Amino acid sequence: MRAARAIGGRLWRWIVAILLLAVRRRGGGRQHEEGLVERDVGASRRAELAVAGLLGLAALAAVGFVVAYVTSLDTQLLGLGIGLALLLGAGAAVVAAKAVVVQEQRIEERPSFTHPDGGDSDEAAELDQAIRAGGDGITRRRLLGTAAGAAGVALGAAAVVPIASLGPAVDDRLRQSPWRAGIRLVDENGRPVPAADLESGSFLTAFAEGASFRELAAAVVVVRVDPADLELPADRGDWAPRGILAYSKACTHAGCAVNLFRKPLYPPRTPGPALVCPCHYSTFDVLRAAKVTFGPAGRPLPQLPLAIDSRGNLVAAGGLSGNVGPAWSGVRES
Repeated sequence: MRAARAIGGRLWRWIVAILLLAVRRRGGGRQHEEGLVERDVGASRRAELAVAGLLGLAALAAVGFVVAYVTSLDTQLLGLGIGLALLLGAGAAVVAAKAVVVQEQRIEERPSFTHPDGGDSDEAAELDQAIRAGGDGITRRRLLGTAAGAAGVALGAAAVVPIASLGPAVDDRLRQSPWRAGIRLVDENGRPVPAADLESGSFLTAFAEGASFRELAAAVVVVRVDPADLELPADRGDWAPRGILAYSKACTHAGCAVNLFRKPLYPPRTPGPALVCPCHYSTFDVLRAAKVTFGPAGRPLPQLPLAIDSRGNLVAAGGLSGNVGPAWSGVRES
């Protein structure tokens, strides 16, 4: 990072030096005198090369920005890349305006023009020759056009590429779930979760087998409690075999990962077992279908019905009881 900053500082000093040199050369050559002023209006080749070089560096800086964005490098490199690209492009425009584009001011008496057929053809020919000799002042038009085109394309790509960060619409994704009847619960290493390995008061994170761990609905928290303490709704009476329950890991407040489990150490005096979100401390009662008992969450965590297969591993007995994620995902529909 220090090396990148040092390179940026050196480039900035070179740009300032080129700009000052160009302004000085233009200012020193001005003539303010009466009568006809005859000067060479051709652009300096050094100035043209300076413009082409600045445009080329601007293109490289913009390409560096795109590379840093695609490869997810440090955000400071993103800022450095786009900043240098814009700065170098502006420097090229200033140098071109001051030292390449002709800005000739001439003070002369206006001659009396006559039609060429009127006998004053020699004077008209001399005037035409003087006009043609002036030219447009640019000797390396192709080089400057190529450099400007490359810089324009690179800067355009740098402006368009970040649109990818806007992301796709998530309305449908919030409603999609990999959970179906028979899907096994696996740990972070892809191994099945045996029901016998869960002790009362235990807590772990499991995933839908075959689904991406990055999928919002794929992760669930699994806890085991005393079946006699459960107070689930009547239609969920068989969702917790041996007192094992599974709830969505995405908090219904802001979508944070629910990864804290409150286990009572002295049940007669302390609150019952609960899942707690560490972001805003929404608390969900695991005994009562993850009912919200504290915090800003707007609804209970979706519950996953469980079953135990012939090998003793936990499997889903169906889909989740509701949509996964923040409660506000469906506000506009209600």
